[in-house]
Amino acid sequence: MEILAVSLLAFGIGTTELIILAGIALLLFGTRLPKVMRSLGEGIVEFKRGVQGLPDDSSRDGGRVEGHR
Repeated sequence: MEILAVSLLAFGIGTTELIILAGIALLLFGTRLPKVMRSLGEGIVEFKRGVQGLPDDSSRDGGRVEGHR
């Protein structure tokens, strides 16, 4: 987290600018933002599982992906 703060300061991005950027992201993505963040989180978890060599959860539910039948 400290590296991110240092790199943002190097570009001159402060708290006010971050709040403005967050507001713009909220306006652009609107109701899709929770879905986007959820899929991003699932991607990170899947990546960590792949790096650690843990088995997939998809084997428990017959390999079905949510939303696909």
